Amino acid sequence: MTNLEKYNEAFINSLGVEEQQLQGLTYQSVDTWDSVGHMQLIATLEDAFDIMFDTDDIIDFSSYEKGKEYMAKYDVEL
Repeated sequence: MTNLEKYNEAFINSLGVEEQQLQGLTYQSVDTWDSVGHMQLIATLEDAFDIMFDTDDIIDFSSYEKGKEYMAKYDVEL
């Protein structure tokens, strides 16, 4: 499984969305991406990639695309 597939799977499993919904997906654009869903997504990503996000990064992780930027910051190539 590629890193991009693992990244996508984290969103799909944590937020219960379909793969075709990922592009353009933003915080609170679906009911499941609320504060609880956000923390579940972050925990899933941290576990999948063995990383630990800084608090500021967790707060600013506001979209599928923005998340890709943060993954690069933690040396995860998607």
